[in-house]
Amino acid sequence: MPDLTSVRVSSLPVISKISIPGVPDWMAIAPDAIWVSNGGMNNVARVDPNTDAIVATVAVGQSPCCGLAAGFGSVWAPSCGDRRVDRIDQATNRVTAGIATTVGHSEGGIAADATGIWMITDPAGTLACIDPASNRIVAQVATAPGSFVPAAGAGALWVTCTAGDLLLRVDPHARAVTARIPVGPSPRFLAVAADAVWTLNQGDGTVSRVDPRTNALVATIETGIPAGPGGDIAVGEGFVWVAAIGIPVTKIDSSTNKVVAQFVARGGDAVRVGHGSVWLCSFILKELWRVDPNF
Repeated sequence: MPDLTSVRVSSLPVISKISIPGVPDWMAIAPDAIWVSNGGMNNVARVDPNTDAIVATVAVGQSPCCGLAAGFGSVWAPSCGDRRVDRIDQATNRVTAGIATTVGHSEGGIAADATGIWMITDPAGTLACIDPASNRIVAQVATAPGSFVPAAGAGALWVTCTAGDLLLRVDPHARAVTARIPVGPSPRFLAVAADAVWTLNQGDGTVSRVDPRTNALVATIETGIPAGPGGDIAVGEGFVWVAAIGIPVTKIDSSTNKVVAQFVARGGDAVRVGHGSVWLCSFILKELWRVDPNF
């Protein structure tokens, strides 16, 4: 583990702290809201970025899990307990559909792109596409066993194969895997920008950078985060942001592939970027933090 003492910060420029009793965890950024799933309360909270206040809570299925996605005017919330994906209308804050489906893993993910809503539905790595016009699963793509988390961007869908130490590139139109890219050990969560795909590797706490133009690994970044489950990664405001329990945020400069700041404290586990801020959600603290990215 590298010594990152020189880049550690003693505090964060927290703009606001929003209390969310229960088990707040997964987040999705929408144009006018931050959505937070709450496994303890079986709901999804809507936070207004103009007031930093919860303005609605929407009841969903038992044990919401496996991420949140915003797309097609809706928020999509998988439920491990009821084995479905709930569709929440962002205009009315109401569930308008429940799509029956298995969920590949509670620590998985769900992604939205122009072709639909995508989620891994079983341990074999079946990537299913929900058609938002019909609220039905209309396609399935075989990826690889032990694949769990999809993300969209840079002209493709990307899926981490945790069991195989791979990042898979999927063509959503051809509905096929087009590249299998070796990355760090046990990659799970990932973030996509126009010029890079970033994976958080739970096997050793590193971050892998893949160039989507060449489908090649171009950097491995030591973060000082210990190996283990959980964590999250996001990209925005010119940086890559990594969250982990006990290390709420690690800031990576994408121009140098180096850690430039790290905050070590109680809390951590989920991170998203939007509305000019970094959003940190901690089920340990039962809080959502809004943080100024300039630190």
